[in-house]
Amino acid sequence: MKTIIVGGVAGGATAAARLRRLDETAEIILLERGKEISFANCGLPYYIGDVIKDRNKLLVQTPEGMHARFNLDVRNLSEAIQINREQKTVTIRKVDTGEEYEESYDNLILSPGAKPMRPSIPGIEEATNIFTLRNIPDTDRMRQYVDENRPARAVVIGGGFIGLEMAENLVERGAKVTLVEMMDQVMAPVDPEMAAIVHEHLRAKGVELILSDGVARFEEAGRRVVLTSGKTIETEMNILSIGVMPESNLAAEAKLELGIKNTIKVDDTLRTSDPSIFAIGDAIEVKDYVTGEAMHVPLAWPANRQGRLVADIIAGRDLKYTGALGTAVAKVFDMTVASTGNNEKRLKQSGRRYEAVHLHPGSHAGYYPGASPISMKLLFDPIDGTIYGAQAIGMTGVEKRIDVLATAIKGGLTVLDLPDLELSYAPPYSSAKDPVNMAGYIASNIVLGDSENVHWHEIDQIVAAGGLLLDVREPSENELGSIPGSVNISLPTLRTSLDELPKDQPIYVTCQVGLRGYVASQLLKQNGFDVKNLSGGYKTWATVNRDQEARNQAREETAVTTIKSEPKQAVKAEQITLLDTCGLQCPGPIVELKTKIDQLQDGDQVFIKASDPGFLPDVQAWATKLGHTVHTAEMNQGIVEVLLEKGQGQTEQHVTTAPVAKADDATMVVFSGDLDKALASFVIAQGAQAMGKQVTMFFTFWGLNVIRKPDAPAVDKAPMERMMEMMMPKHAGDLPLSNMNMAGAGQKMMKKVMKDKQVDALETMMAKAQAAGVRMIACTMSMDIMGIKKEELLDDIDYGGVASYLGATDDANLNLFI
Repeated sequence: MKTIIVGGVAGGATAAARLRRLDETAEIILLERGKEISFANCGLPYYIGDVIKDRNKLLVQTPEGMHARFNLDVRNLSEAIQINREQKTVTIRKVDTGEEYEESYDNLILSPGAKPMRPSIPGIEEATNIFTLRNIPDTDRMRQYVDENRPARAVVIGGGFIGLEMAENLVERGAKVTLVEMMDQVMAPVDPEMAAIVHEHLRAKGVELILSDGVARFEEAGRRVVLTSGKTIETEMNILSIGVMPESNLAAEAKLELGIKNTIKVDDTLRTSDPSIFAIGDAIEVKDYVTGEAMHVPLAWPANRQGRLVADIIAGRDLKYTGALGTAVAKVFDMTVASTGNNEKRLKQSGRRYEAVHLHPGSHAGYYPGASPISMKLLFDPIDGTIYGAQAIGMTGVEKRIDVLATAIKGGLTVLDLPDLELSYAPPYSSAKDPVNMAGYIASNIVLGDSENVHWHEIDQIVAAGGLLLDVREPSENELGSIPGSVNISLPTLRTSLDELPKDQPIYVTCQVGLRGYVASQLLKQNGFDVKNLSGGYKTWATVNRDQEARNQAREETAVTTIKSEPKQAVKAEQITLLDTCGLQCPGPIVELKTKIDQLQDGDQVFIKASDPGFLPDVQAWATKLGHTVHTAEMNQGIVEVLLEKGQGQTEQHVTTAPVAKADDATMVVFSGDLDKALASFVIAQGAQAMGKQVTMFFTFWGLNVIRKPDAPAVDKAPMERMMEMMMPKHAGDLPLSNMNMAGAGQKMMKKVMKDKQVDALETMMAKAQAAGVRMIACTMSMDIMGIKKEELLDDIDYGGVASYLGATDDANLNLFI
């Protein structure tokens, strides 16, 4: 039996070696267009970054070594240029001489791989500094350019695996890197809220991240990149990593059937439309193991597996290729990003029923040093628990959990089986409840009907529509950041606060990561409330929103500012307090820092270490808000290290600061006592509060009638005050229209139309506004003039004069008089 294999590296070289182990008598010819037949292509970026220093370590096997070990006919620098299916021959060209000849075969294996895309962008052919990365010669050219030119600025185009790895390695070589991605996220295999974690980490490492933008043209021989948005980037080096395309030309010319994206179509025995021709690796179409749909998975593991499997099949074994999960992992600076199976985007496209859970467990026991959070997402069928896919991002222990979940999918386990997985445990490696077990517990609660979830992308719209979002974190946590419109009742006080919550509408519960929210939701559910828990809690929501804010701010808005004031003596080393919060999850590090800061004097410094990567953006926002100075904030080997000074720094220093916070609250004077104007006031108030503004409403003169109690007790009044009371509306439900009131008929018509249109009544709007945190102030001077007493007004409102209102306007950029 004679087998020709076209292409080496992962698929072809594996097939050749396996075939020889199964059949010592077989004639095996391995053709490789390049010089090297087997190399570590996944390690190429790290050689360019000088992490791998010895080039020879990239060479897995040489032609001479393969021949000596396996008695193979290895022909490198030999390209297959034509397949003659009827004669069962391959035309081969020697790359160095151009000589052509034919070779017959009994079986032909195509493993041509995939090549980097290089689109016809204006200026690309004239550019002298654009590189793609596929093989050893590409690597040598790029390494030589970096060594000789030491580029200070580089542009990486494309945010996939290669793009991110090249960005990291160029940063390690001293370049300032701009990463341009046409999609709205990097790392397409993960979903947007997970990619947001990667975005934050890239920015923290100094990478300028430009999303939802592409390259329009190159200018000045590649020294200037012009984006479709019009933005220009000066650069000394460009890396094209916008994806790969299968090298299927040879198969297409032989009239073999092609699949999606011009891949070579194969069956479950890896045969093409010609039974004597097989295909493997990055050039073929495979079946999605989860959905059964066609997909293209250009990854090393499938290519290796297919290489061994095709050899088994040619040797006569009855085996099938069952499809690919696309399990993948990547190092992004200090973070590990891993995924398996389907993401939410793919499940939506396929129309499948699915549910998702988010969780943020520790990589190992929190009391053992070095623990850090892992952000996980599990996708599954909410009815039968079938596992569709999973994603995880963190510093350590990430790939272990994804590997377990990939095994669970291939083993046919459901989320109901995950709690029963007996996984190894010791404090340095895991917790007694491993993150995989925890994901199983949370998902099982949904399948069994014990809990219902709401998700990060739904909650803003729910709150804006008047939904009640209950934050059960501690007040100190809530002060450090919360979802606009949420109401804070901490979990320990919830049981004694049930009378304050409505049973005629759903309650959405949030905490920091979801656990306390689940406990609260169970408490509320068993007390007759309709409740859903925010999956992943505030942490998931906040990460996405921080990422969106960062996109909305031009990088130039963050500047190095020189602060000048009265000089003082430099801070001495003994005035620096050391604080190690490693192992604590958010908001633990911030809470510990606040406690320590409260004990210090202005000018004292704290050097804090934290293993939670979210602490890096959190501490800078927290310090800016409270007037402290961040001198340094960076991540080293997965640990956030921050040097912070209490109060404003007094010596001249260079500090990286975020843009100065602008006044963003809203205030309004409610002067009118008309129903329609009161309605407008509360519609605006609820909308502004939902958009993150703190709303203050100052009720004065006739506006005081809006906030009168419908069941106000009788109070003693002077005769003049009693006469005024008789002429005024008794409460919000009694307010007239400003026009077409028609002795109250217009008011009744308005209320009926509102009810028919399912618009909240004014009283309901007022209750929701208070629950959302809208501050209501009754003007005490007007109360005195109008003869209105505190006992007649709603509970939980404030009282004050004009100074109270003007104080609120200092922080507002919206002031209305209604």
